[in-house]
Amino acid sequence: MTTSSAHEALLVPGAPGASDGAVPGVPVPGAAAALAARPAAHRRALPLALVTAIAALAPLSWGTTYLVTTDFLPAGHPLFAGLARALPAGLVALALGRALPHGVWWFRAAVLGLLNIGFFFPLLFISAAHLPGGVAATLGAAQPLLVAFLAVAVLQEKLVFWRLAWAVVGAAGVGFVVLGRSAGLDAVGILAGLAGTASMGLGVVLTKKWGRPEGVRPLAMVGWQLTAGSLFLLPLTLLGEGFPAAIDGRALGGYLWLGLVGGLLAYALWFWAIGKLPVTRASLLGFLSPLMAAALGVLVKGETFGPLQLVGLVLAFGAMLLGQLRGFRARR
Repeated sequence: MTTSSAHEALLVPGAPGASDGAVPGVPVPGAAAALAARPAAHRRALPLALVTAIAALAPLSWGTTYLVTTDFLPAGHPLFAGLARALPAGLVALALGRALPHGVWWFRAAVLGLLNIGFFFPLLFISAAHLPGGVAATLGAAQPLLVAFLAVAVLQEKLVFWRLAWAVVGAAGVGFVVLGRSAGLDAVGILAGLAGTASMGLGVVLTKKWGRPEGVRPLAMVGWQLTAGSLFLLPLTLLGEGFPAAIDGRALGGYLWLGLVGGLLAYALWFWAIGKLPVTRASLLGFLSPLMAAALGVLVKGETFGPLQLVGLVLAFGAMLLGQLRGFRARR
């Protein structure tokens, strides 16, 4: 979106688009309305920056998942971890949202719940259990590239070259982090991380395509998806994995953090922001997740980065930031 229409309506004499009969110093018809609309058009740039900043809180919170999984939760229970993260938060969101799906939204809520929650959560915890936190999170760097092409196929959006270029730069940056930390990598963790990235990437695009029903708050939609994903995970957890033998206070705190902050709050902000931001621009914010995971690895676990990893982190952060700033300049 641009605000050029307000400028074009002024038809300043001598400027491109001015009529031959314009009288210097005399406003042409419609100019007053354009002038009145011009401040409002400029004010729209600030909410876009604010929406982006709020949306960034979601991937930042998701970046803590890897540390919490390895240091707080019982090992060997990725399905239960996904269920514990989704089910309580989903029930709370349903109660607060006070709305149930209707019509076609029963099907859509089920599909989105499977992609964003039911498939993504256990794959995320499997990846976190098999890989170092920063490495597991960097596998999500493929999401902006995937979303860019899915947006063309599903949303019929035009492929924006500069945004795609920043996605490539960011993916290369996190690739440097992975290549520089080969110790501890295994095929299960990598495949789970990439599959989870693909699942949520498609979920993000379909969320943008379908929007949300009129009068339904984002919190209600979060409740639909978390609950649908939980209903998928519940029988799998009971039949294939079971519950942990014991959940101590540390594990309980980890589940509460993942469910209330990384689940309920983060997804409410994320789905609200997707409705207001271009989907590819929103996906670029995903680079914040590996940056947060890597930073926590250094600050909390004493991990170290060499020159290659530092270059990769700078590239990933720069791609995310410049991809957003380019959008603000284009809007203004």
